[in-house]
Amino acid sequence: MSNNRRIRKAVFPVAGLGTRFLPATKAVPKELLPIVDRPLIQYAIDEAREAGIEEMIFVTGRGKTALVENFDTAFELETTMRDRGKDLSVLDPTHFTPGNLITVRQQVPMGLGHAIWCARAIVGDEPFAVLLPDELMVGEPGCMAQMVEAYEEVGGNLISVLEVPEENVSSYGVIDPGETTGALTEVRGLVEKPPRGQAPSNKIVSGRYILQSEVMRTLETQGKGAGGEIQLTDAMAKMIGNQPFNAVTFQGRRFDCGSKIGFIEATIALALEREDMGADVRRVLKEMLGD
Repeated sequence: MSNNRRIRKAVFPVAGLGTRFLPATKAVPKELLPIVDRPLIQYAIDEAREAGIEEMIFVTGRGKTALVENFDTAFELETTMRDRGKDLSVLDPTHFTPGNLITVRQQVPMGLGHAIWCARAIVGDEPFAVLLPDELMVGEPGCMAQMVEAYEEVGGNLISVLEVPEENVSSYGVIDPGETTGALTEVRGLVEKPPRGQAPSNKIVSGRYILQSEVMRTLETQGKGAGGEIQLTDAMAKMIGNQPFNAVTFQGRRFDCGSKIGFIEATIALALEREDMGADVRRVLKEMLGD
């Protein structure tokens, strides 16, 4: 049996302004924009739950009240639906056990590393997961479930990676790989957006992490990095060599829902897989494309 402490908590950095989706995100948090009929954040929550994670920590900012309310009990809506004989099970994923959704505020946008550090009091001395909702990961099992399974074997720190064509690596952070065993690859270093032809690998970092609590102490004293922000990548790089650090190659698909094209791609892909609409969506697409 593994001696590694179980991953019970997950941090969701959701304080971003969503400026790339304005004006849609002027009053609605980007994490509530729907992929088909589920808010983007719901996919990340479901992924964490599948991995056995119990406590969800939202690092929010100004204007994100609706994001938290989405997971509250909507008495009027539920009462009206019940009175009309409507099926309430569609709302089940939005319900939390009392106390299992916790929010903290990132008052100033100072980067991903700073957002994670804002959750330090709730994380305490436990290992924890980080899920970036903009990265929609689709697989069976989900990305975080694959990572938790690997964590139970090797412990330490883990990041999810995906292999991309060599010509695309300069757009991402990539790992400097060591020994590879199955889906696990030792991480010797992290390189942010390397020039074409100079990347140490084609394995890109893809928005899912399992980290030891020591990263909070590293972030505590860390100065600003790229973009004048406190970068999580810089803190993780300092932990390499001091603690086990591995990458898990995700068996599944990634959609970059921080971009408009990625958002549309995810919507189409997931709609095509739905039993209740896949055939109709395929027909509509064929008609639109003239095929």
